[in-house]
Amino acid sequence: MDFLELLERQANKYPEKPCLIFQDSSITFKELKNISFNIAKGLSNLGVRKAEKIAIFLPNIPEYIYSFLGIFILRGVSVPLDYMLTEEEVVNFINHSESKVLIAQAKKGIDLLRVRDNCPGLKRIVIFGEDISPYTEEKCFLAWKELIQDKGSLIEIKADDEDYSSIFYTSGSTGHPKGVLLNYAHFKTPIETLEYFLHPTDKDSFLCAGVPFSHVGGLDYMLFMLYFGTTLVLMERFQPLEFLKNIEKHKLTIFCIVPSMYVAVLSLKEYDKFDLSSLRYAVVFGAPSSPVLLERFHKVCPNAYLLNGWGMTETAAPNTFLPTGTQTKEIPNTGKFPPGTEAKIIDDTGNSLPDEREGELLVRGKAVMLGYYKEPELTNLAITQDHWLQTGDIAKRDSLGRYFIVGRKKEMIKVGGEIVFSPEVEEVIHRHPKVQEVGVIGVPDKLRGEVPKAFVVPKEGGALTEEELRFFLREHLAHFKIPHYFEFKTSLPKNRVGKIDKEKLRS
Repeated sequence: MDFLELLERQANKYPEKPCLIFQDSSITFKELKNISFNIAKGLSNLGVRKAEKIAIFLPNIPEYIYSFLGIFILRGVSVPLDYMLTEEEVVNFINHSESKVLIAQAKKGIDLLRVRDNCPGLKRIVIFGEDISPYTEEKCFLAWKELIQDKGSLIEIKADDEDYSSIFYTSGSTGHPKGVLLNYAHFKTPIETLEYFLHPTDKDSFLCAGVPFSHVGGLDYMLFMLYFGTTLVLMERFQPLEFLKNIEKHKLTIFCIVPSMYVAVLSLKEYDKFDLSSLRYAVVFGAPSSPVLLERFHKVCPNAYLLNGWGMTETAAPNTFLPTGTQTKEIPNTGKFPPGTEAKIIDDTGNSLPDEREGELLVRGKAVMLGYYKEPELTNLAITQDHWLQTGDIAKRDSLGRYFIVGRKKEMIKVGGEIVFSPEVEEVIHRHPKVQEVGVIGVPDKLRGEVPKAFVVPKEGGALTEEELRFFLREHLAHFKIPHYFEFKTSLPKNRVGKIDKEKLRS
């Protein structure tokens, strides 16, 4: 993908159209091009060349998008870092990626002077924000306003889709960080997937409700805005009430959120008082979803298709959507793959399974990552010799070619020889009218090996007892699937993408 050409084309086609709305201000496609060009020039003046790595440590603000585009114009490699990382993690990822420049906003608990001292390969740090006084005497540091000054002209750089484009870190702090390495061709995958299933036009408008730009799902919003000429409304973080206000105020047509965000929206007393008639698509991503939740949400936006989708950082998500026209109650957890991507279900011995049989989902095609950066052993564990990515998701396929995610391998609970998947148990518990949210994990048991444990958040004002829940579940689940333990909570921990953090529940 050639970002230089794309920015010029959309700036000429939609010069005065808002491409980005953040809080109370907007920016046009023409302004986006000018700022992005200036950042590219500024980085070039700092000595950044093609294929060099530039780390970004910012909250979800427009400057994250401008930084991405400035890097991509130079055909550099972006290293987006989550703004919730610790200083140790920031240092670890900068060193692992070999980043030469860091674009950052100062944050409590992060000493950028220490970051510089502990990152020997880091040459310059660009500071965004009001107070940069602690760094003004340091030659390594540069203010954002200096970076974006219009200085000189862009040097012509040959665009090659095989050039490395990004390293997305999916986990790890000190041990083995997993940096998913993508090239510029990978950026076509989410665009082609969206175009194949949803057919967006320049009349559409997207809502990015706090999905971090350090995640490939956040970057996708920028790609959609730029490629389709749509308007993107950006929220720095997910807030249920502001989410609904933005849809109503800006007449938004498409959003993608994870199941826990639907739970938060439906927990608002006034959620059904908003006008959501502009919505064309409401998409759920990131974890197996509850049809019960989606049916409730669908009542306030009956004009919209409610769709499921699937994808991984390792496959330049999204990769699937449920075809439009499917009824909410029929929604599977994944959907179909577009042309150009192969998928299959295998058993523990590696043999392909027929329809309706559960096994591990494998994916092959142009969407699959190049590998984990500087981690050949991890790459070889994830990708087979014949180029199949082992996703770690347990799934099945129906006769219509739709894929259903049953759960993650690590969410498989072995109860006395019987297999239980957490999402199945969670879905049934969600049906109880007094349950707001639930997370299920496996815990050790001397007799059975493992048993399910459920962490349950009751609805506000709803008194719910363990006995009441057990009685309900006996009508819907086999006895070995019913949680052995229940723990009632006021809230459940979430990760930065908004999914329930099962690791924190286990700890």
